[in-house]
Amino acid sequence: MMNTIKEALRKTEERINRACERCGRRREEITLIAVTKTFPPEVIQQAYDLGLKVFGENRPQEFRDKSKILPDDIEWHFIGHLQTNKIKYVVPRARLIHSVDSMHLAEALSEFAVKKKVTVPILLEVNTSGEQTKFGFKPDEVEKAFELIAQLQGLQLKGLMTIGPFTEDQRLIRKAFVCLRQIREKLRDEWGKEKTAALSMGMSGDFEIAIEEGSTHIRLGTAIFGQRGR
Repeated sequence: MMNTIKEALRKTEERINRACERCGRRREEITLIAVTKTFPPEVIQQAYDLGLKVFGENRPQEFRDKSKILPDDIEWHFIGHLQTNKIKYVVPRARLIHSVDSMHLAEALSEFAVKKKVTVPILLEVNTSGEQTKFGFKPDEVEKAFELIAQLQGLQLKGLMTIGPFTEDQRLIRKAFVCLRQIREKLRDEWGKEKTAALSMGMSGDFEIAIEEGSTHIRLGTAIFGQRGR
């Protein structure tokens, strides 16, 4: 398995670098998050031994269990839908929660952070494709949500996240990523760079388009580990 991951990483890095060259960006501007949902700790350890240090999990209990037993210097990101009763599994181990998709969740995270006396770095999830199956703020809701969430104690706004549409149509994928970038640019005028630094967009099927449109964090599972077992 380790050799398979190593080869997949090599190919992925080549694709990232080519995408950076096409749009005049530096590789250092992009954080590769290895998404390990359903993969056992030993597979994550192999990827870690190959030099990966940033990992993303979608499920709170999996996040809790894996982060307890794997190396302490792993930078864990939580990227899945988070229910309020599962917050305790994710905070404070997560370096960044990408998927704050409602005021209800933001308020619950704030309450938990204040109670535990921690600061929780977050991204607001935006549904840029309009697909009913997805979570997230509508594009026209983000500005108001950002203003309200910026006032909540214990939270540290870091930017925005989206999931590209489930389609082969690259025009629609690019449109969704452009939408998030434009929202970020508008927010940056008012809130500055620190609160709008991150644009988390791009997965295994569309990360090159995401890089071309300004993504700072790409979330790759299949491209590195292959198809999931369950």
